Amino acid sequence: MRRTHALVDWLRACVAAFQFLTRLPIPVQIDYTERVFQRSSMFYPLVGFIIGLLLLLAGTGLSHVLPTMPASILLLTLWVILTGGLHLDGLMDTADGILSHRPREQMLEIMKDSRVGAMGVIVCVLHLLLKFSLLYTILDANQAGERGNMLLLLAIVPIWSRWFMVAAIRIWPYARPNSGLGSLFRGVNSKHVTVSLLVALLTTTLCIYNNYTISLPNWSIVISFMAITTLVGSGIAAYISSKLGGLTGDTYGALNELLESVLLLAVIIIFGM
Repeated sequence: MRRTHALVDWLRACVAAFQFLTRLPIPVQIDYTERVFQRSSMFYPLVGFIIGLLLLLAGTGLSHVLPTMPASILLLTLWVILTGGLHLDGLMDTADGILSHRPREQMLEIMKDSRVGAMGVIVCVLHLLLKFSLLYTILDANQAGERGNMLLLLAIVPIWSRWFMVAAIRIWPYARPNSGLGSLFRGVNSKHVTVSLLVALLTTTLCIYNNYTISLPNWSIVISFMAITTLVGSGIAAYISSKLGGLTGDTYGALNELLESVLLLAVIIIFGM
């Protein structure tokens, strides 16, 4: 009975991760306690893996029936739909707060406002334009068959951006100790980060295992993604934390969005070499 109960708890945490981070229809009622939120963080890279696979399938299909431009727009649209714009909302709120250049308390108040400001809109538009251009480059190179199956590496991007969200929750303090959705993750510890890292490593390996269309060794791809994510993510998180005195739920979403674009850029640069 204990094992069955433990298995059910883990399944609830997994379902919670998908329900929270995506708009995939999973008709299961979950009691969102603090414990469930904390455990669900270990499945964030798995959520990224499924999102990546869906993008891989959609990108492959779209590039076979449409020119690169509309295929890229539709692929980006699907990416936003899969997450319900959750992380984009965090990016806009973070931009409104940080770029207001106000004192810390006022920045946090601005980020709590449900209305989007000018800086949030500007950053969101520029971010989506960058993401579109990167997807266009990847699909164009993939269609031309110039650099192997770059879409496989696109599938890995959401895995590592979501893993770093877990690492950021653990490493940097929470800026609003007693409020906000992000406060439910305060109990995330080193075990959660380690397990989520193992999930990220496993799912990345599954994406590239025995794939001969990628010229780089498998180990170098895994290490590259992990290193770039850790270095760039740490720099962004440290900067935001220095402004706000910690991180919030909005900044976790912003980190995810920014890292996705950085990793897409890295995919293009690595294959360009």
